[in-house]
Amino acid sequence: MSRSFKMKAFILLTVLAFTFLQGYTAVLEVKGPSEPVLEGQDVTLECVDTESELNMSTVHFQRFSKYMKKWYRLETDQEYFYRRCFLYDVDVRREDDRLLLFIASIQSWSEGPYRCVSENSSAPDNSSQPLTIPIHYMREVAVHRAGLGYFARFSNSVQDLKVQLGDDVELECTTSASEAPEYFWAKEGDDWILPSNKLKLEKVSDQNGGRYTCSAQSPTVRSLMKKRTISITVLPEDAAWYESTTGRFILMASGAGLVLLVVVISMTAYLCRRANQRNRKGPIDDRSQKKPIYRSSVESLPSTAGDKQPLV
Repeated sequence: MSRSFKMKAFILLTVLAFTFLQGYTAVLEVKGPSEPVLEGQDVTLECVDTESELNMSTVHFQRFSKYMKKWYRLETDQEYFYRRCFLYDVDVRREDDRLLLFIASIQSWSEGPYRCVSENSSAPDNSSQPLTIPIHYMREVAVHRAGLGYFARFSNSVQDLKVQLGDDVELECTTSASEAPEYFWAKEGDDWILPSNKLKLEKVSDQNGGRYTCSAQSPTVRSLMKKRTISITVLPEDAAWYESTTGRFILMASGAGLVLLVVVISMTAYLCRRANQRNRKGPIDDRSQKKPIYRSSVESLPSTAGDKQPLV
């Protein structure tokens, strides 16, 4: 075999390999929003072929289910499945050889990941890289007395706080958000700002009364902010203890405990009474307690009576 023939064969194989690889040069990519996405916004995703080698009619969107641990196609029946079971609206559209995915009022649980997949290619890279949408959200702010337990903290959110003169007050501001927020306290009519989620007032005086506002702000999306304003009223020293917010809370808790105690006692007495009633009832059919009835008497007689022929 001549050297020139080997060279021609090598060139031919190189051309064939290059042609084979050209069929798989298509690279799929999911493009999403370029700006931060807030919960409740409408979002549009687009699947694009960066090499323009594929017919986009053979490409579809998929979403990964973290619960089922598998990818689902977001079109036709699968799209209906997601609308009904995951409570958000998705709409796949094909416009001028473009593949688009519309998500209406996106929520934190619908962040993805998403990808697009080619149906006609069996190559390992027939799908795009997964895209997860960062969704920023912040729930309403709650203000409560510091040091309370989990249940009491969220069931005892205050708006109008009444404290006695000379008492110590410590308030805490909380919320749930996609990122740990920055907290600030401010008082209406004053120019100070306290960068903290806690506000502590020691030995309150009349000057401490007024309206206080706690603000929670996202560290990355500055427009995402929630506020809660409360009113603090300082009672005189001779005010009854139950007039304060703490006193009213104690009364409410005591009343709830008393009601629960009455219910428990009533249920216990009812169950005991039912048990006693069951014990008092004799057996329904106890033949050992029956006595024969004789012709000469309407009542049961001892077996020693003269008549020896029982009726029953």
